[in-house]
Amino acid sequence: MSNPIKIAVDAMGGDDSPDKVIKGIEIHCSTSEDVFYNIFGDDNLINSIISKTKIPTSSYKLIHTKNLIKDTDSPLSAAKKGKDTSMWLAIESLKNNESDAIVSAGNTGALFVIAKLNLNMIEKIDKPALSALWPNKNGMNVVLDLGANIECSEKNLADFSLMGAALHKSLFPNETSKVALLNIGSEELKGNNIIKNTYQLLSENKNYLFEFKGYVEGNHIMNGDVNVIVTDGFTGNVALKTAEGTANFITAELKNAFNSSIIGKISALLNIQNLKKFKKKLDPRLYNGAILLGLDKPVIKSHGSTDEIGFANSLKVCEKIIKANLIDKIQKNII
Repeated sequence: MSNPIKIAVDAMGGDDSPDKVIKGIEIHCSTSEDVFYNIFGDDNLINSIISKTKIPTSSYKLIHTKNLIKDTDSPLSAAKKGKDTSMWLAIESLKNNESDAIVSAGNTGALFVIAKLNLNMIEKIDKPALSALWPNKNGMNVVLDLGANIECSEKNLADFSLMGAALHKSLFPNETSKVALLNIGSEELKGNNIIKNTYQLLSENKNYLFEFKGYVEGNHIMNGDVNVIVTDGFTGNVALKTAEGTANFITAELKNAFNSSIIGKISALLNIQNLKKFKKKLDPRLYNGAILLGLDKPVIKSHGSTDEIGFANSLKVCEKIIKANLIDKIQKNII
């Protein structure tokens, strides 16, 4: 393996770890080339799992620690636990240039705090933003901020626009990045002063990374007319949870409808292929992997309750943004 990218993996974070983490690595490893995994966690647990997989021994290094951060730990108590937890050591490997990025399914607040303690912000970026993928009619949206910042200034939202566009371009290099501000209306005069001032800022300062498309309303997020949606962390988190809840509700109601009668079951059989496509479109595992943008190294948060398929997808997101030089794109374009 020549000059592989190196991913630091917190093997102990999230539900069913390290089992799902190692199996996720196995899935990712089978579809990727030139990737090396620095795996942090309890070697007694990990070795018994990894020995049953097809992961080549030349593709990983296991760094042992029995200490881990629990989901119930507060960010402050997690940071005070010591520097020998699997999450801290994984992030520290980025700081020491031993890894190119980190993926963890562990405690979100702890991950953010420990990452900010160990890593630097990109110059001229004031606040980090949590970004994730969100399906639309034509492909995928990048949406940010999803909860890192409750309040944002015009400068923050403009920075998020650039960072979101750079992420979109890294993941989908053949697409044009189209940025829009999430607002209560599409008219130029709608919204609060911060939103309106950001609109003016983005309209006046053109950037080759993206086209600014103005405002987008919540009911048009999935239309596919834009693909980078920018908002503050409070609004973004509410929108995300609403979309997740709606998707789960629709899936559950469809399942109930098709199982409630003989006619429903026959209809399900006749439409099995369409139902499979619909289920895949709403499968959150396929969009797993939120990115904390703004730090000088990539930090990827896998959903804590996802399975090995979801974790493998967060590793794929990680691989793509490293190979596409995401951080470099942001540094070269920041105002």
